[in-house]
Amino acid sequence: MTSVGDQLQLIARKLKNTRESIATEEATKTTLIMPFIRDVLGFDVFDVNEVIPEFVADVGLKKGEKIDFAIVNEGEVAILIECKKVSEPLNLDNASQLFRYFHVTTARIAVLTNGNEYRFYTDLDEPNKMDSKPFLELNLDDIDSALVPEIEKLSKQNFDLDSVLGAAEELKYVSSAKRVFAGEAKEISWDMASLVISRIYPGRLTQRIRDQLTPLVGKGLNQFISDQVNNRLKAALSDNGEEPDSSSEPTVAEEQVDLVDGLETTEEELQAFRIIQAIVAQDVDPNRIHYRDAKSYCAILFDDNNRKAVCRLRFNNTDRLRVGLIKEDKSEDVRDLDRVTDLYSFADQIREAARRYL
Repeated sequence: MTSVGDQLQLIARKLKNTRESIATEEATKTTLIMPFIRDVLGFDVFDVNEVIPEFVADVGLKKGEKIDFAIVNEGEVAILIECKKVSEPLNLDNASQLFRYFHVTTARIAVLTNGNEYRFYTDLDEPNKMDSKPFLELNLDDIDSALVPEIEKLSKQNFDLDSVLGAAEELKYVSSAKRVFAGEAKEISWDMASLVISRIYPGRLTQRIRDQLTPLVGKGLNQFISDQVNNRLKAALSDNGEEPDSSSEPTVAEEQVDLVDGLETTEEELQAFRIIQAIVAQDVDPNRIHYRDAKSYCAILFDDNNRKAVCRLRFNNTDRLRVGLIKEDKSEDVRDLDRVTDLYSFADQIREAARRYL
């Protein structure tokens, strides 16, 4: 069975290919949201005992209002889903029906989605009243792999409401903090810069000093994040836990590839090669992973053996990066990448390919 993470990647790819063609809410439901309910959550969208479309639960004077989908687990409504079209931004104004329905049904999870963003709500602040802030936010344009296990807990096969609710408060604040840090990394705020400046500048903080140092603090934050990423990668590539010298020359194997093939291996291919070494490091010695460039692709090989392909980097078109994942029957499953670091989304398949040669 394909994993929840793999299914999310498939729907994300469908979103990328169809976004411009989806003009209505109904098209969004059919193209993106129903596949999410069926393939990610595992509920049969064509069985009203599992998924009730246009669910009605009259609320006070509001009669005949409908919520787009109600998901039933063990005979009780467990999840309510309100849908918007893919181009419509999500906000509390278009979640009003979820608020009204939440306290009159047995559902403890409410989802607001436009097929790209999924916002998951519960009742952390007041019992039986939907919170105004989601405890989990999933964005298919940039899937956070750390959230996949939480989505799995809501699938039919693994439905574990108690575990989800138990983790909801932590998820809510951790996710909010991550969004704040992401925003600061993109453009540092005056408040954050002031906090740092007060610790690094000994003199009186005038407006001129704040204006001068704020962009430098932002630069320092981005360099710190970059250093952390590089340190983790170096640690994964190191045999003995020591960081390799970043100024070291390319290995003999690397030089031979370029000289023998007469090709220039791009920086993107080298970055991907190092990422793949890091991915397989928990299973095999990363020094057994080599690359061999060719005209149509750059092969990632086990023991530098052309018969032992781990994957193939198809980066010749820089506007469309792709990776060929090698399946057990030696066939190639080609997947699109938005960026080189998307290779981490296929870590399981890459590790599995490498383990075959042990």
